Amino acid sequence: MQELHPVLFVGAGPGDPELITLKGQRALAQADLILYTGSLIPADLLAHARPEAEKVDTASLDLEIIVGRLTAAHQEGLRAVRLHTGDPSLYSAIQEQIVLLQQAQVPYRVIPGVTAGAAAAAALAQELTIPEVTQTVIYTRAAGRTPVPEAESLDKLARHRATLVIYLSVQLIDKVVEQLLPQYGPETPVAVVYRASWPDEEIIRGTLATIAGQVQEAGIRRQALILVGPALAAGETAGRSKLYDGSFSHGYREAKTP
Repeated sequence: MQELHPVLFVGAGPGDPELITLKGQRALAQADLILYTGSLIPADLLAHARPEAEKVDTASLDLEIIVGRLTAAHQEGLRAVRLHTGDPSLYSAIQEQIVLLQQAQVPYRVIPGVTAGAAAAAALAQELTIPEVTQTVIYTRAAGRTPVPEAESLDKLARHRATLVIYLSVQLIDKVVEQLLPQYGPETPVAVVYRASWPDEEIIRGTLATIAGQVQEAGIRRQALILVGPALAAGETAGRSKLYDGSFSHGYREAKTP
């Protein structure tokens, strides 16, 4: 009896071919069919695949065609990989693919990846949750061609004064600044990271008062994340965590006595 394999959704990471997980790399090495987004997946990443594996750029394909290819591969006993940039849990559109696979009774699994937000924070050498500054990170986007629920508009999220990691919105930088200014204030630090982890990665640092002009001067219109919040300026003034505080006891260490 022919063995049938589940379709694998694999997080490719943010761009650097070495930032794919070992499990994701193994899935690519075993795949017979790989569907990927050509404009966002580096060619070096596909080098993990076998030369005889079929590699299909999905840029010109619609949802039904993509899922049809995955379904047919499964039914033929082939190992199919749907390769998504970053981590499949964020802005990947895997859910609509999964719904159609469920309807076709095709099994599937998801292999996580490194999201661009993590890569951007690494490029900045920045912890996004600073003790006594903020302990919350919000991943979001500005409303554009794709709407955002009213309760999640940037001006409402800004009330938390958490660290914001804003995807898919750099082309709306003026709108982003306008919505964040009332809650964060003009001196709040902002970083824009273009193509995090790629060879042409670019970092722009500024404040809500300056960042729109800086981004426009740099000519960045896509493939960039916007990070906003007091945590980006905490530096040496930040409070220390309890984890390594010598005066704090926990299950693995007794507090030092004065």
